[in-house]
Amino acid sequence: MSGAEDRLRPRGGLAQLIRRPEAASLLGLVIVFAVFMAVAPAFRSLDAVATTLYASSTLGIVALAVGLLMIGGEFDLSSGVAVTTAALAATMLNYNLHLNSWVGALISLAIALAIGALNGILVTRTGIDSFLITLAAFLMLQGINLAVTKLVTGQVATPSIADMEGFASARAVFASSFEVGGVSIKITVVWWILFVAVASFVLFRTTFGNWVFAVGGDEDAARAAGVPVARVKIILFMTVAFAAWFVGMHTLFAFDSIQAGQGVGNEFLYIIAAVIGGCAMKGGRGTAIGTAIGALIFGMTNQGIVYAGWNPDWFKLFLGAMLLTAVLANTGAAKYAQNT
Repeated sequence: MSGAEDRLRPRGGLAQLIRRPEAASLLGLVIVFAVFMAVAPAFRSLDAVATTLYASSTLGIVALAVGLLMIGGEFDLSSGVAVTTAALAATMLNYNLHLNSWVGALISLAIALAIGALNGILVTRTGIDSFLITLAAFLMLQGINLAVTKLVTGQVATPSIADMEGFASARAVFASSFEVGGVSIKITVVWWILFVAVASFVLFRTTFGNWVFAVGGDEDAARAAGVPVARVKIILFMTVAFAAWFVGMHTLFAFDSIQAGQGVGNEFLYIIAAVIGGCAMKGGRGTAIGTAIGALIFGMTNQGIVYAGWNPDWFKLFLGAMLLTAVLANTGAAKYAQNT
């Protein structure tokens, strides 16, 4: 069984570039950047860059984990509402039990990881497609978010916890900002870059990374070679849960109040970012840097349309076109790599 690096090892020149999963997305990034630089003068400012990076980071952190799961051959449709579930759990625990903000956050992390583990166990033990398992989880979490929030608070939004002990330090970790050259940068951008670096190291420099590619490429062959397939998949589902929790904590400590209906639909944005970044729908192919590029394309497009003064209703059309283009490009690149 070859390792991840063997699958992506270049053979020279143009073939080397085309074989990279993120090659098409990198070209797309350059084109999108050039278009908005040309048509939107406001897009050229450093403040616009900071805003784009922030939008990309909050999407990119979860998209990174979703991309890793896709490389391992599975999907998670519950990731969008899982962000809200984590935030709601933390804020309601803090407010109603008068807990330190960090205690509520850590209990919320345990809940999130348990949900991720349950998704992974159900997928590996039942053999049911992860699309269906996580679709069921999506519906249940959406119902829990709304029903429990109304039951506990009497409304669909949570009360403020800004005066709770530990809030300031938690906000500094999850939702603070710092200045670079007079421009305010959100801390999530730093966390995003760090997570991408760690994920890249794990994928291409560790045995677990080889296992992820092997499981996504051919599960039966991986199992026959001694790869702990079930364990790998459960860990990947838990990784998605951790990323959802992290972004949930950012949302909570940045805005102090959570709407129970938030997050619905974001799971598709995470998958789209991963696919645009070169992650194969059938598994076995993709990179952490590719998912970052996909998220950056999303953030750039989302903000660029605003800065250009275009009707934002066109955003979904553009996103769909990017997704289709990415799928066609990735399919063509994969065929080229097989034939050369």
